[in-house]
Amino acid sequence: MLQVRGLTRRFDTGTVALSGIDLDVAAGDFLMLLGPSGCGKSTLLRMIAGLDQPSEGRIDWTAGRPAPGEIGYVFQEATLMPWETALRNVSLPLRLRAAPDAEARARKMLAQVGLGEFEGSRPATLSGGMRMRVSIARALVSEPKLLLMDEPFAALDEFTRHRLQDELLELTRARGCTTIFVTHSLYEAAYLGSRIVLMTPRPGRIAAAFPGQPGHDRLDATYLARVGELTRRLRDLQLAA
Repeated sequence: MLQVRGLTRRFDTGTVALSGIDLDVAAGDFLMLLGPSGCGKSTLLRMIAGLDQPSEGRIDWTAGRPAPGEIGYVFQEATLMPWETALRNVSLPLRLRAAPDAEARARKMLAQVGLGEFEGSRPATLSGGMRMRVSIARALVSEPKLLLMDEPFAALDEFTRHRLQDELLELTRARGCTTIFVTHSLYEAAYLGSRIVLMTPRPGRIAAAFPGQPGHDRLDATYLARVGELTRRLRDLQLAA
């Protein structure tokens, strides 16, 4: 889907966030960008989204850069409009494009993330996990070709986090959506990723890149054992990076 070549980001302060990043992202990947805080993961995501520009290097799109509506972005915080209902928040990308079926599609998307009965609720009345579901629904309602996620579950409790991880896998699979997911959680990378890219501390470089789990049968004890083994391998690689 896209190729990153020689990507470097140097800020005006002199800080080098990323240095010489080479990365291929294939259509249908669930790619995990794993590394410690401050290693440039979010900066790389922003440049792929077009929200920031590289100091050096380039990003090449195999079939042309997706249109703005074909890229979904989920931030670390839910970033919802507090004065609007869940339904209005989810329908926003469609309303901006004057889609005639915006409300119906938003209502269907809310039902798919388990919030159909909360479409009239405002963010202040929803839990943190529910607000993040609304944010994910808003990112997916346009049926994006590429979904970018910047540590969306970092602030959630473990119970909510695991539930949303499973829901996210099901939603992206059903849509054939390519996903790039930023995390500093070793277990989350091993659990979610079809491919995992491990980054070094700043300036961020790629220390290792390898396949994740081939399938996601999360009720299978063998699969969970593989996740545990991969988590330990990632820990060893991270310590050596």
